[in-house]
Amino acid sequence: MTEEAPYGAWASPISIDLLLKGGVDLGLPRWDGADLYWTEARPLEAGRQVIVRRSAEGVISEVTPPGFNARTRVHEYGGGHYAVSGGVVWSVNFDDQRLYRIDPGAGPKPITPAADIRHADLLFDPRRNRIFAIREDHTTGASEAVNTLVALDAAGKRDALTVVSGDDFYSSPALSPDGRRLAWLVWDHPNMPWDGTELWLGELDGQGVVRSSRRIAGGPSESIVQPRWSPTGELYFISDRSQWWNLYRARGEGDEPVCPRTAEFATPQWGFGMSHYDFLGADELVCIYWHAGSSKLARIDLHTGKLSPVDLFYAELGNVQVSGRKAAMTAASPTLSKRVLVLDLDTGAEDVVKASATTHIDPSYFSIPRAIEFPTEDGHTAYAFHYAPKNNDFAAPAGAMPPLIVLCHGGPTSSVAPTYNLELQYWTSRGFALVDVNYGGSSGYGRRYRERLKGKWGEVDVDDCVNAARYLVDHGLADPDHVAIAGGSAGGFTTLLALTKRDVFRAGASYYGVGDLTTFIKDTHKFESRYLDSLVGPYPERADLYRERSAVNFADQLSCPVILFQGLEDKVVPPSQSETFVSACKAKKLPYAYLAFEGEQHGFRKAETIRRSLEAEFYFYSRIFGFTPADSLEPVTIENF
Repeated sequence: MTEEAPYGAWASPISIDLLLKGGVDLGLPRWDGADLYWTEARPLEAGRQVIVRRSAEGVISEVTPPGFNARTRVHEYGGGHYAVSGGVVWSVNFDDQRLYRIDPGAGPKPITPAADIRHADLLFDPRRNRIFAIREDHTTGASEAVNTLVALDAAGKRDALTVVSGDDFYSSPALSPDGRRLAWLVWDHPNMPWDGTELWLGELDGQGVVRSSRRIAGGPSESIVQPRWSPTGELYFISDRSQWWNLYRARGEGDEPVCPRTAEFATPQWGFGMSHYDFLGADELVCIYWHAGSSKLARIDLHTGKLSPVDLFYAELGNVQVSGRKAAMTAASPTLSKRVLVLDLDTGAEDVVKASATTHIDPSYFSIPRAIEFPTEDGHTAYAFHYAPKNNDFAAPAGAMPPLIVLCHGGPTSSVAPTYNLELQYWTSRGFALVDVNYGGSSGYGRRYRERLKGKWGEVDVDDCVNAARYLVDHGLADPDHVAIAGGSAGGFTTLLALTKRDVFRAGASYYGVGDLTTFIKDTHKFESRYLDSLVGPYPERADLYRERSAVNFADQLSCPVILFQGLEDKVVPPSQSETFVSACKAKKLPYAYLAFEGEQHGFRKAETIRRSLEAEFYFYSRIFGFTPADSLEPVTIENF
């Protein structure tokens, strides 16, 4: 029998225990012959990241020992933290940021100095027994870390060689099949890699040092990503020169498009080690592309450029890697958790190697997202995914409308997809509606859509989130008096501005959000230290804009209660950002709650932190919106409320 209960007060089997139970974040699949490797980030082990191997015989084992956390802090977001060849694994350990060699049956042995010198984008060179890597050196005494492309001895017996230096940032080393040429990406302040990068090609000597080099493609207003060599020695890459990230190959002194299409074949390079295409022999490649907010797998004939989609039941794919006639990748859908998937490209047979969550949940508790397009400022269209309340055990009183949470993703040059997310289902199965907004500036919709945010961060994103809420209210899908907004990092920035400069929302939750742009640019790390030049304007020349877009300066206009969450070891958005906003709320006696967590960085990884923050946010909304949760929740003190 269906029970009648107010929205928000529904009992749900999707508990936080279920959300955390055995749940791991899977990533970076890599082949070593017929052996497959990947990483698992485990909340129940304080967020420790483990490298796992499945042998050709199907035996699964952990490569990294207990206590070893396979994660790099280059650019703070990391990625590309391990490489494997012939059963030998090289991996960065998070605690000391040293690079370790792990031979089969042996423990990790450090091969880099015990100093704050970090490495990422590891690439093994078997001819020279070296590892090409991006180095981020924090020991030089310079005003910011020094980035270079280096060649490390694979056994740690020889000194590191500096391959390329002099620019602000490097990434994506790619070695030709004959080992004679190396390609890489470079960019300088104030660009981010999705604004403008250059692809360079160097001729290597026997030691791995560049004898001569030349620029192949790219510039300050063209984003090049993921250079890769074909089996026949041709250099391929992805460029957004057509306003869409499409595939190209270098030919002589020029280059040519492989498969022109109004779709994205890449995502912003927030982390290292991304792989959205790989070669299936000399005549074909396998790729992932994005259209209308969802990703698809395809094969491209390299002679004709014909794209042939591969029919898979997944909406989010990532990091495709090919070995023989098999492709490994991560995959997820709204009802299937993220998994390491191996696809036989001849037969179409799918092999789920590992799923991030194995608990079965009745589909009657799952809200399936619906893609929506809605009008926003200046005649533009924005995009989002709407999740309606869903729980077959309960129905709301006649005429009632659900509370709505508007979700703002981080980045802000990032995006959301319709994927398996038990945290979203936690809310919808209790009677909340959600709208996950891909506001102007989000990726997946071409460069012009990304550049809607240029110079207008704190305006376009806020407008689009406000208009997403209005769209659902106008269509009778949300209660206008019970609308909240929530987001992390850049999404927290949007949340705080929406709460202080708009009168639409009745509650808000900021996770490690940016509240003061002026202090942010002084406190944040190198990778993002000039990001605001394009998002807001040059500083101090446009200090007026930085003040205008800093929510802390308008805290006295806070329109409703806000809850703030912060990791105390966050180097991307330091605790001072949340603490400054809290101080303003205290001084002006405005309603707020603040929870800070020891040992957490940018993005919560510990199970106990995830539990406490999610319960606290739910309890917070129950107080603001006036319903009694079915769950037993630890209270949160809302000051001045």
